[in-house]
Amino acid sequence: MARLRTQRNDPRELPAHTISEAAHYLGVPAATIRYWSVGRDDYAPLIKVPERAPSLLSFLNLTELHVLTAIRCKHEVKMPSVRKAIRYLVENASLAIDKRHPLISRDLETEGLDLFTEEYGKLINISRAGQTTMREIISAALHRIDRDPHGIPIKLYPFTRNAIDDASAMIVIDPALSAGRPVIAGTGLATQLITERYKGGESVSELAHDYERGHEEIEEAIRCELRATA
Repeated sequence: MARLRTQRNDPRELPAHTISEAAHYLGVPAATIRYWSVGRDDYAPLIKVPERAPSLLSFLNLTELHVLTAIRCKHEVKMPSVRKAIRYLVENASLAIDKRHPLISRDLETEGLDLFTEEYGKLINISRAGQTTMREIISAALHRIDRDPHGIPIKLYPFTRNAIDDASAMIVIDPALSAGRPVIAGTGLATQLITERYKGGESVSELAHDYERGHEEIEEAIRCELRATA
């Protein structure tokens, strides 16, 4: 029954990230993340956050926003259609955690993706070719999420480049490392620390030598921190 819910003190569910931090990690304007997370005027939020005043997001919220970013920004889908699609996922979820976090459901990643993209395609009136593209986008986003044996996300490898097919997996967000801030995968080296040293005048070669990491890893850490939001 562990897959039905996370524990009350599970770090993946606890408030840990500000809206500006989430926007920075995901390459999305903060105003967009705020709209998705806490709503605006008469528009309800798209996800359920653990704390609204002040607005703080959990690691699971980050993974949801990661998938939502792929759907919304890569395919330019209108918000009413996104809301309909999320309602579809909630209505068809069998587990409590999947109803609470429908965009990162294990069922969506496995047997539910084809059905979802077909239904989603009908909702937003796109062609079969468009549905195939949407499936590829969602699948690419979901495959950048590592899960525990119960199917609940434990790590997120955020997109650090605009092109999905050119996205490396060198940077990871793990709630168990560096307070959930991005680090070089397989290490505890925070991208922020590396980038601060780079901005201070140290070269990529110097940092790679100092940290005993590859040049590509150091460059990706810097790219993660310095890229402009979409």
